[in-house]
Amino acid sequence: MADSHILASLREAQDCLQTFLADESNLSLIDRFVDLLVGTFNSGNKVYSAGNGGSHCDAMHFAEEWTGRYRKDRKPLPALAFSDPSHITCTSNDYGFEHVFERMVEAFGNKGDVLLAITTSGNSKNLLLAAEAAKQKGMKVVGLLGKGGGAMKDLCDIPIIVPGSTSDRIQELHIKIIHIAIECAERRLFPELY
Repeated sequence: MADSHILASLREAQDCLQTFLADESNLSLIDRFVDLLVGTFNSGNKVYSAGNGGSHCDAMHFAEEWTGRYRKDRKPLPALAFSDPSHITCTSNDYGFEHVFERMVEAFGNKGDVLLAITTSGNSKNLLLAAEAAKQKGMKVVGLLGKGGGAMKDLCDIPIIVPGSTSDRIQELHIKIIHIAIECAERRLFPELY
């Protein structure tokens, strides 16, 4: 017989998704995210992503779906995760870890670009500073957040706050949102492929 924790974990994940779906404003926020992605790429601007730990991996996953491929063979689109280890270690050593993403925004961000900030707590200092820098440059900020959104929710043009009391459950919904936003944007950007 299967471990009872397996079923309990799956039901907890299902409950998080059902709670998220029960609030129709969440669907509207994802739709706004899709609109923003489509408009950004159509205008020749770029999308950047950043996060820590598992959210760092999600930020890289998000970017590679654009520069590589998602479901269809199509031209690559300009998306970049702030994940260069030489930059992260250099900046951490010289300025402090809280500045690793902020300095990337300052180096690469332009008006009309987008920053996707992924944080389960909504309070990661390095992402808060990056969002502030992005706003100063005239960029849009989308947050994939948890635990009420933290301080980040007030810095986001589109704060998508998912339920869950643990980072793993929150991250599971974040990756669903990432995949759905990419799929919907790809369908609109390349209708001839679908």
